[in-house]
Amino acid sequence: MGARLGQHFLFDPSILGRIADATRLGPGDTVLEIGPGKGTLTAHLAARAGHLVAIEADGRLAAALQASLAGTSVEILHGDALKVPWPAVTCVCGNIPYQITSPLIERALTPPRPRTIVFLMQREVADRLAAPPGSDAYGALSAGVQLVARVERLFGVPRGAFRPPPRVDSAVVRITPLHPAPLPPEEEAATRQVIRLAFQRRRQQLRRSLSEFYDVTRVEAERLLAGAGAAADARPEVLSPDQFVTLARGLPPF
Repeated sequence: MGARLGQHFLFDPSILGRIADATRLGPGDTVLEIGPGKGTLTAHLAARAGHLVAIEADGRLAAALQASLAGTSVEILHGDALKVPWPAVTCVCGNIPYQITSPLIERALTPPRPRTIVFLMQREVADRLAAPPGSDAYGALSAGVQLVARVERLFGVPRGAFRPPPRVDSAVVRITPLHPAPLPPEEEAATRQVIRLAFQRRRQQLRRSLSEFYDVTRVEAERLLAGAGAAADARPEVLSPDQFVTLARGLPPF
């Protein structure tokens, strides 16, 4: 049933402990776990937090967890983590299904944002999340998450630590949302739009993309880039999230 839902269960106790430690949970904290599976990480998180809510898509696993954890501070919800309402929590954590990593990150970063997000994910995605501007892995996902949070790629996890073993390598990432939010909602949305459109044409110079998407002249596009501290021939992968914010402030509505 795990493979059917894209789950690969982590059983290595030392790695499970390291993931739980990365959450920095205390007795006064509430944690939301995505995809508890057979509850191996759940036990470590529950030992650190005051309250734990876990969302499990597999009905049989959810029922087994409810039975084994009855009478504890752990609450099990059966459903799709992208559809079930999330409670306000201190931390979001989980060994998340690789095929829905990006939507889950977006959901976790939807206000009100938790203090900390710790996800075990495909190594390639972890590298992209933490990639700095100018690197090969830096892209729309990197810029969009780093716009509102600090990202740390903590450590890798070997395939052999899972049952069944996945076909890809994994890594643990800690995402720390910035509090207070660095941008008002309207400005954040406008900046995300610029990031998304820019990386749709990753290999194209930004002055051309801005002219095509926002109907500004080439000269105006170069002026906006200069104001953001970017070269006239810059491509999107070299701009930091702050530079995208500056661009968005100077552009007309899309």
